[in-house]
Amino acid sequence: MKALYAQQNSPGEEMAFVFQERENLPPSRDHDVKVQVRACALSRLDTKLLAEIKLKKELVPVGREISGVVLEVGSKVTFFQPDDEVVGILPLDSEESGVCEIILVHEHYLAHKPQKLCWAEAAGTLRDGLRAYTALHYLAPVSPGTSVLVLDGASPFGTIAIQLAQHRGAKVISTAHSLEDKQYLERLRPAGGVRQPLVARVMDVSHGKIDVAESCLEETGGLGVDIVLDAGVRLYSAEDEPASRCQLLPHKHDIITLLGVGGRWITTERNLQLDPPDSHSLFLKGATVSFLNEEVWNLSNVQQGKYLAILEDIMDKLSNGIFRPQLDEPIPLYEAKVSMEIVQKNQARKRQVIQF
Repeated sequence: MKALYAQQNSPGEEMAFVFQERENLPPSRDHDVKVQVRACALSRLDTKLLAEIKLKKELVPVGREISGVVLEVGSKVTFFQPDDEVVGILPLDSEESGVCEIILVHEHYLAHKPQKLCWAEAAGTLRDGLRAYTALHYLAPVSPGTSVLVLDGASPFGTIAIQLAQHRGAKVISTAHSLEDKQYLERLRPAGGVRQPLVARVMDVSHGKIDVAESCLEETGGLGVDIVLDAGVRLYSAEDEPASRCQLLPHKHDIITLLGVGGRWITTERNLQLDPPDSHSLFLKGATVSFLNEEVWNLSNVQQGKYLAILEDIMDKLSNGIFRPQLDEPIPLYEAKVSMEIVQKNQARKRQVIQF
């Protein structure tokens, strides 16, 4: 039985992905569930975070978002029985690789999967759904009439965020990084009912001619956007950053400019630096900045009940067609190494899922 791991021999060295042969599973504990994995979604390994929380090791398990069938349960497991279909995100400190046919998972990291959902869709929606919920339910709750700007809306995460915001009655604006992305966003429609587009306005920033702040203010009648969900921002002037990055990402001043009074900026930029004039602008607007780190649910299990409720709701919305993820074609196990290399380099525009 093979499992996929990442290997980095020295800092700064490119990550290598290797299959390791596993003969036996570790001893099962009382709350462990033995799962036969049917699909595993691939996400980029955050080596900086692993190093910061002292989880850096020679071989790092790859693949954490899984869907599968319960084979056996421990003596104290209460939520699952053999033959149940489940989904889950393996914790950061897990010794198990999701890219493996059979694994052991603590029952508190699993949720039930509706039977009508396919394995790849279930696994491929988990992380993006969790990020969208963390951003638009806990950090900045979306309500009817709210205006939401989702940057890079055609990404797997952006797509789910748009669908969640629109489902809750928000007016959604988005940016596209190519003409193909723009056309994709303009074709997005709700699962049922009124067939208006999910995105009220799509701004193609690939040619560098669109002023995002100006367009958002125009779309909101000069009032500004209530919630901004970024995909990274420029912190410096154009001369100090690579041209490609400058072209596609808005500057932090643009974000602050387009925020409305009481607005909320949810950023994925972990090294965001705000100068005194930036802070003063946010103060005048009564606006706030929140940092999106979906790993907090696994780093602290104080709110485990909320976390599992999110996973269940993601599956419910996927089952009802509200969530329609951006998935690539399912990938066979023998192509897992190549696919993970693409994911690690941030070169995949659709969610990559290994199908067993």
